[in-house]
Amino acid sequence: MFTDKQLVKIIDSSGIFSAPDIKKYQGEADAKRQPLENFLLGKRLISEDSLYENAAGVYSVPFIKLRGKPIRKDVLFLVPEPLAKHYQIIAYDTEGDDTIKVVSTDPENLQAVEFLRKKTAKKIELSLTTPDEWQELMKQYHKSLQAEFSELSAKPGKKSTTKAGSKKIDKDLKELAEDLPVIGVVDTILEYAIFEGASDIHIEPTEKDLNVRYRIDGVLKNVMNLPKTIQPGVTARIKVLSTLKLDEHRLPQDGRFKIETEEYRVAFRVSVLPTFDGEKIVLRLLDEGSQILTLAQLGLQPKELDLLQINITKPHGMILVTGPTGSGKTTTLYTVLNVLNKPEVNISTVEDPIEYRMQGINQSQVNPKIGYTFAMGLRALLRQDPNIIMVGEIRDLETAEIAVNAAMTGHLLLSTLHTNDAVTAIPRLFDMGIPPFLVASTTNMVMAQRLVRRICSLCISSYTLDKAALDELKKQFDLGAILNALVRHGSVAKKTKSFGDLLFYRGKGCKQCGDDGYRGRVGVYEILNISKEVNDAILRKASREELVELARKQGMTTLLEDGFLKAKAGITTIEEVLRVTQE
Repeated sequence: MFTDKQLVKIIDSSGIFSAPDIKKYQGEADAKRQPLENFLLGKRLISEDSLYENAAGVYSVPFIKLRGKPIRKDVLFLVPEPLAKHYQIIAYDTEGDDTIKVVSTDPENLQAVEFLRKKTAKKIELSLTTPDEWQELMKQYHKSLQAEFSELSAKPGKKSTTKAGSKKIDKDLKELAEDLPVIGVVDTILEYAIFEGASDIHIEPTEKDLNVRYRIDGVLKNVMNLPKTIQPGVTARIKVLSTLKLDEHRLPQDGRFKIETEEYRVAFRVSVLPTFDGEKIVLRLLDEGSQILTLAQLGLQPKELDLLQINITKPHGMILVTGPTGSGKTTTLYTVLNVLNKPEVNISTVEDPIEYRMQGINQSQVNPKIGYTFAMGLRALLRQDPNIIMVGEIRDLETAEIAVNAAMTGHLLLSTLHTNDAVTAIPRLFDMGIPPFLVASTTNMVMAQRLVRRICSLCISSYTLDKAALDELKKQFDLGAILNALVRHGSVAKKTKSFGDLLFYRGKGCKQCGDDGYRGRVGVYEILNISKEVNDAILRKASREELVELARKQGMTTLLEDGFLKAKAGITTIEEVLRVTQE
């Protein structure tokens, strides 16, 4: 898809529309919050073929249509599918020994051309095609992979259940793991996941096949179903990469490996679990080349951002981050540590596991198998003269007691708890056995968070809630209170009377977001600041309900309210807010 700037250049240079018409259409597209290309094609003001043919003329590149033309497998895979999708470029032919012919939907795709030139050390000849044609060409990857999988399934599978002894089994599995087609399949699964931006890969055996799913932006998506006969090979290959026991099929195993190229550096945390139909494998992707966020990029509201900045500059006390698994707690803690990471302070962590390496910070990983727990690690850290400590999670009374004592004796301590909201962290500490006076005197703030998917900026559109949707929301929430929160934050005008008057947003779905309507994620937050009033309430061991009421009086923005603020701002959708806050 062309950017609006590219499109105006194409239209202006080729004389498709007059200058006044361009201005008019641009205004109408902006009013509907649509990309100009989507608007023009949707209104049938120009055909896709005509637009891209004119664009080819303006940029002096050939225009080509390859629908129905099969591409040789060796040529097609000069650009693997994940790279083709990421860089929007497909190899379709060669010329002699030194030229590769490629096709794209972007005539200014210089980054992809340069990348491919360096990768292949050959000349790259670029042609332009339409998005529809490009999608048809992409299907050839699936046909080629399917043919490869069929070829694998036709091969007689190696027997991993032989009774010849463990050494023989081990040798057979190693041979299977080194089979070139198996290596190709596993490499494709891993590479595709990296370029799709997946956080996890699930390889799940069923009775008849092997199912591969990716978790992308927090949601699992089915990617491919492989023949059952390939299961031993895929499992063995991943075990070899992770240095796990090949002949162990009855017990869970955990491992790790890393892939490094010029484009990315990704660590894979591997978990193997025996199931009825075979071993299920889950791989967590940790992008070691990613940049750590700034506090502003976390997505906090201005007031909450100020509270966080004030509390992390305090010399001692506890800052707790709560939320379920996968809600971004670790990312938040790393972001805070990055801000605090200065030569004049000693920062140490105890984690399970270490997800990202940070320069200048002493990171230690627990190992329960040898008795190295959070509590033991925390005790050891306190003998290392730290200024700031990060504990991956407070799971038990022993860890909680040491953490509280550390916070009380001049250390700033960051940690996580598994609670659904910020306020519940306080009674959770009580339940663990921490006395109220210690909780009150050491806790600086508690922040709860979730991750919601961002609306794709290329296919965003606005709408108003219909009566049925409003009635459904009224059954679940106090819409008046949420509307007051929107007014209080300046998100809507004071004169707004009803939710039905408000514009909200959703993504229509486009090729850039895989027709999901979402790309990327952002946090929604609530912060319980331990003010004098909250401190007094903790001392008298107030109930959760009392603490919630007191926090609301102090102006605490709840997770739900922050979600609706982001929905109203066009950052996410109401559906996403409900999905993550009502779990």
